[in-house]
Amino acid sequence: MIRITTKGRYGTRIMLELALDYGKGLTMLKDIARRQDISERYLEQIIPSLKAAALIRSFRGSSGGYSLAREPSKINMLEVITALEGPISLVDCVGQPRSCERTSICASRDLWCRLSKKIISELKKESLQDLVQKHKSKQEKPLMYNI
Repeated sequence: MIRITTKGRYGTRIMLELALDYGKGLTMLKDIARRQDISERYLEQIIPSLKAAALIRSFRGSSGGYSLAREPSKINMLEVITALEGPISLVDCVGQPRSCERTSICASRDLWCRLSKKIISELKKESLQDLVQKHKSKQEKPLMYNI
C-alpha cells in the first residue's frame, strides 16, 4: 500500500497552522497541538525535519514559537512532503535504478516512473497558500434556512 505516514500528515497540519498564522507573529506548538488535536510531544518530533528543510523557523524565549521561513505561496507541498517522508518514489528502482539488475528491461518500472513523476508534479503545483484557501472554504458553513 502506498501511503503518507502519520509524520507526513501531521507535519502538513503543522505547516497549515503556521500558514494560517502567517504575518500574525509566532505560533506556539501547544496552540497547534490544541487546534489540531495532536499530542504536543509528537509534534516536537516532527519539527526538526521541517527546520532542517528550512521550511520553518523557531524562536526561543517566553514569547518564542514557530513561523514559516517563507510566504505560504512560496512553499509547495512537494517540499513539505519530501522534508517529512523523504524522496517520492513508488518503488526503490525509481529513485535508485542500481538497486535492481532488471531496471533496463523492466516494463513495469516505466509505469512506476511515470506515476512517481505525476505525484511529484501535483505536489509541486500545490502551494501551502492553496491549502490555506481550501481550509478556509471548508470552514465556511452555508446558511441553512428552515421554513
